Amino acid sequence: MNLAARAARRYTGIAMLLHWLIAALIVWGFALGWVMTDIPGITPTKLRYFSWHKWIGVTVLALVLVRIVWRATHAAPPLPASMHAWERLAAHAGHAALYLLMVAIPVTGYLYSSAAGIQVVYLGIWPLPVLIGPDNALKAVLRTVHVTLNYALLAMVAAHLLAVVKHQWLDRQRILARMLPFGTPRD
Repeated sequence: MNLAARAARRYTGIAMLLHWLIAALIVWGFALGWVMTDIPGITPTKLRYFSWHKWIGVTVLALVLVRIVWRATHAAPPLPASMHAWERLAAHAGHAALYLLMVAIPVTGYLYSSAAGIQVVYLGIWPLPVLIGPDNALKAVLRTVHVTLNYALLAMVAAHLLAVVKHQWLDRQRILARMLPFGTPRD
């Protein structure tokens, strides 16, 4: 197989970079969210973690929007021909759910901060617009939605990873090579 044919069977370098960068930021943001909510009271460490968590969320949202535009203008490599139709449908539905969650989670977090009366100041430098005023009832709803969506994302990421394991090592389709800068995808 020539170099051009191999390249057509994997994601672009930009898509790979965005995928792995967003994944790392999501893991970091989830871990911070988990830790910061268990710190009792209001401490400098807790406030710092909340800031970092928000900055990660805004960054993820921006990168996901870039990734959506990139994906809309650069076709994904074809799925292996040996995949069943239901697997293809599940892959497309799973990716759509991941994108939806990667947008909805930062948006609900941002709105939650606004409803709590706390303006998001990106990187401690740029104040972002306040979209809604303080509202304790809405704050409680948005917190619940934000947390629930995060657990839904955790479940979707687990399903995504299990699918990779299945296709990579059980079906021997080498599908992981599509999202890595090395290795060769095959059917």
